[in-house]
Amino acid sequence: VQLQASGGGLVQAGGSLRLSCAASGRTTAYAMAWFRQAPGKEREFVATIRWSFGTTYYADSVKGRFTISRDIAKNTVYLQMSSLKPEDTAVYYCASTTSYGSRWYTLTTDYGYWGQGTLVTVSS
Repeated sequence: VQLQASGGGLVQAGGSLRLSCAASGRTTAYAMAWFRQAPGKEREFVATIRWSFGTTYYADSVKGRFTISRDIAKNTVYLQMSSLKPEDTAVYYCASTTSYGSRWYTLTTDYGYWGQGTLVTVSS
């Protein structure tokens, strides 16, 4: 599985941005997610979506502001980000897993495939 993230950029606080992550390969994901990593910090979970059902789960820090969605036909997952804050500044990574499970996957170790990251900078 190869993941290609795009859509990052510079945006003012309060603005919006949409990230995309296109997946290629023969294996169908069970879940896909977005993580982010700010300078000097560890990579943290942002949101995840179960591919078949479309059910979603968010980190508290982005709940109500970010929306994760997927387009099955395009094999692409999106992250719509609104009401952006300077603290949202980070490199955003998409991730994918083919492993089934009953819990929400929020750890970096839950995902075996990663995209290259796209930088989001929110200015105050």
